Amino acid sequence: MYVPMTTFVKIIAFTLITISSLVIAVPSSGTNESNDDIDMAKDEMERASYFTFVMLVNMVPPNLFQGNVTFLMPSDRSLSRSMIHENNVENLLLRHSIPSPLLFDHLLHLPTNSVLPTSNPNLMLKVSNNGRRGLFLGNVRIVTPNICTRGSSVRCHGVDGLLSVDVQKPGLSSSITCSSIAAGPLVAPAAGLSAPPFYEPSGGANGRPQVKLSVTCMITFVWVLHSNIMRLV
Repeated sequence: MYVPMTTFVKIIAFTLITISSLVIAVPSSGTNESNDDIDMAKDEMERASYFTFVMLVNMVPPNLFQGNVTFLMPSDRSLSRSMIHENNVENLLLRHSIPSPLLFDHLLHLPTNSVLPTSNPNLMLKVSNNGRRGLFLGNVRIVTPNICTRGSSVRCHGVDGLLSVDVQKPGLSSSITCSSIAAGPLVAPAAGLSAPPFYEPSGGANGRPQVKLSVTCMITFVWVLHSNIMRLV
């Protein structure tokens, strides 16, 4: 199958835009603003009847998420049908979040078979994109997009079930040391796509998880997408 060059360029552009929003920023006074964004997001979740997800967010340490995050929220019914031990709440939330604030329109630019990082640095999600007819991340479909929009550093979308991660980072990444760097956005956004805002990543100086990406990590992430593209050629 032939992949047009414009599609390949679009993938790389979106990848670099997303990576630029994950790179650790210089500590600033924006922490309070990020905490306010989390509070506003929880209010929006409750207004959309995602009460159980809000309860789970309230169960983890406050510094686990400090903005710069997109939550993928199962419904109350889906969560009520699962056995969630108190010790597993943090892992569940890390699996159901992306360390960058992405609106639904941003996610629609991801091509099928690309991969998206979660807040768990060892896990990624495979994308299946049928446009507005259905966008799947792993085994779940986004059914209620753009629930959280008031704050600038937090986004959330309702999904139709619990995520079971079906893609892991390749073995290559485990042998690479990724030192943190301070940097701004690397490239201008692709035509028709505004870049996700640039924020300090989720988790403060003592928080978890902190996304630390270097040039080597960026190359690794692009390599993952390139491998998926080559399978389509």
